[in-house]
Amino acid sequence: MIEVMNDRIIAAADGSSKGNPGRAGWAWVTADARERPQRWESGPLGTATNNVAELTALKNLLESTPPGTPLEVRMDSQYAMKAVTQWLPGWKRNGWRTASGGPVANRDLVERIDTLLTGRDVKLVHVPAHQQGGDLLNAIADQAASDAAATQRAAGTALGDHDLPVPAPERAGAPRTARRPPARREKGGSPVRTGSGVRIISAKFAGRCPCGAPYAAGSEITRLGGGWGHPGCGTTEQGTADR
Repeated sequence: MIEVMNDRIIAAADGSSKGNPGRAGWAWVTADARERPQRWESGPLGTATNNVAELTALKNLLESTPPGTPLEVRMDSQYAMKAVTQWLPGWKRNGWRTASGGPVANRDLVERIDTLLTGRDVKLVHVPAHQQGGDLLNAIADQAASDAAATQRAAGTALGDHDLPVPAPERAGAPRTARRPPARREKGGSPVRTGSGVRIISAKFAGRCPCGAPYAAGSEITRLGGGWGHPGCGTTEQGTADR
């Protein structure tokens, strides 16, 4: 359990899956009221999806923080946030069935998080993923989760790892600004760039991402399941089916 030196905890939680599903890990990091990182923890999940990793990170953070202390949790997963704030009441009314009548995915994790949130002052805040100059806590949690997925080892302050994970762009020898692969063009003239197995194009028309948020014409989008959406919403491929 985290010892509280302030009347408020600022935190971030994140998950990672190398393949979705694939080798997965989770992580959280907490900070003081001035947003100075204090403690962190990460762990392996074997083979799991991004959604499972994200929900597990939130669950473990809630289990590790004092229930009587106000908590702000920053996450880049639209699925995890919407699952426990928007879709949960409907799932419970429908007997843990989605709007389409199917069983709710990851029900055990969602139910546990629902229990942990009951009676607590917890604010969930969505932050963009992988943004240069973005939220530091989210970047640390993202890196710790990625490391846990890759190594399949637990780490953190409680295990003697007092040095915080350093986000990849800040590591020695790594460029401070991510370099984009060279662009090419597909039929219709939409610029395309590829990298890390992800194909990203410039949207010709406005649309709506599976996470539920709209995107404008000219925005970068990538294939997510049967549609198109924000590259940072790769973890939400199950989201539209789980509501």
